[in-house]
Amino acid sequence: MQPSPPTPQLSPASRQLRRVAVSGLLGTTVEFYDFLVYGTVAALVFGELFFPRADPAVGTIAAFGTFAAGYLARPLGGILFGHFGDRLGRKSMMLLTMVLMGAGSFLIGLLPTYDTIGVWAPVLLVALRVVQGIAIGGEWGGAMLMVVEHAEHARGSRRGLWSSFTQLGAPLGSVLSAGVVTLVATLPDDEFRSWGWRVPFLLSIVLLGVGLFVRLKVAESPLFAQVKRDPVARPPIVEVLRRPKPVLLAACVGIGAFTAQSLLTSFMISYAVDEGYTRPQVLTAVTVASCVALVVLPAASALSDRVGRRPVVLAGAVASAALAFPVLALVDSGSPGLLILALALGHGVAQSTMYGPLGALLTEMFGTRVRYTGASLGYQGATLIGAGFSPLIAGSLLASFGGGSTPVSLLLCAGAAITAVTVWRLRETHTDALDSPAAAPALEGTPR
Repeated sequence: MQPSPPTPQLSPASRQLRRVAVSGLLGTTVEFYDFLVYGTVAALVFGELFFPRADPAVGTIAAFGTFAAGYLARPLGGILFGHFGDRLGRKSMMLLTMVLMGAGSFLIGLLPTYDTIGVWAPVLLVALRVVQGIAIGGEWGGAMLMVVEHAEHARGSRRGLWSSFTQLGAPLGSVLSAGVVTLVATLPDDEFRSWGWRVPFLLSIVLLGVGLFVRLKVAESPLFAQVKRDPVARPPIVEVLRRPKPVLLAACVGIGAFTAQSLLTSFMISYAVDEGYTRPQVLTAVTVASCVALVVLPAASALSDRVGRRPVVLAGAVASAALAFPVLALVDSGSPGLLILALALGHGVAQSTMYGPLGALLTEMFGTRVRYTGASLGYQGATLIGAGFSPLIAGSLLASFGGGSTPVSLLLCAGAAITAVTVWRLRETHTDALDSPAAAPALEGTPR
């Protein structure tokens, strides 16, 4: 009997890459869980709990205004954590951002409402959202850079596939948030309003504990270690803004994905409930769409390693624009089954195709010494414009025009068009080396 061949041993770099990938996944899961829990609960009850003297439409708009406040703080977080991440290292910033994110969400779950402390309730809510936004502004950049730079060191050509682990935090966080909110939403209305809405926020402390445990075992980025001995003289933000074209293009290329994500998740919950769907029906549709995204997103990212980032992102943008009006027509049909189909197509397929390769694409546009700052600023600029303001704009338009889904469809088309036009302005980067030795303040992979 022939002895079985020995099991191949992973190299230290490959083992570390897997650990970093799990760390990135957990970090962005916490990020999107916290933000999507907020968006979901804001759509359901925050208007009456924190802005009770406004009429229902104005209260919903005000609740989404606090949602936007978190996004306004994200570019600041990208600059702040990007600076120290490019100077001191990626790992320490990842630990700090995760603590701030989890603590902010947990404290929202403990907040008194307007009936208890009056105007201080919305003030404290906005303050915690800003803290969350600053932390999340630095989280994605640190997590994504760690994964992509470790992938470059260990396996090189599969940066897109490995970066998808960090991107998968978006649909996974959505599944978790929708699942938890669905459970508490089955409570009687008075119990949900009195204490049930707090449960999803308080549970974020569990994700925080698991994420910190994994991140403490992660090694610093090997590419950052190579350039740390010779830091740039100017602050990274100055180096990035001296040549602003790459960061502007980085922001614009992500707008379509974030517009679709925000309108087809958080905003759609409020819109569909107003159209007559029950909360469990809408949350089930969001959960199914997120499960579809868990398959499409890594597939699109892996495909971008073979054919390039540009064609995959462009295909997602075209699909999002083409599906904008059909998706909203399916939602307006009143059928729970067609609602699931609508969100599965619009969010699960089209948006995920745009979003999947985005992490690798943005990190490839900047040099190692300024990559944390540049990629974070571009990404958070996209979230601010695409996700931060689109629910507020959509809610305002619906209130102004007396309903109808046309404004939502037009916003989806506008976001997809910005992404598609920007993609044409980029050059392909999937074969570029990230560890170019002279990355000093230069921006490797700068678009044409």
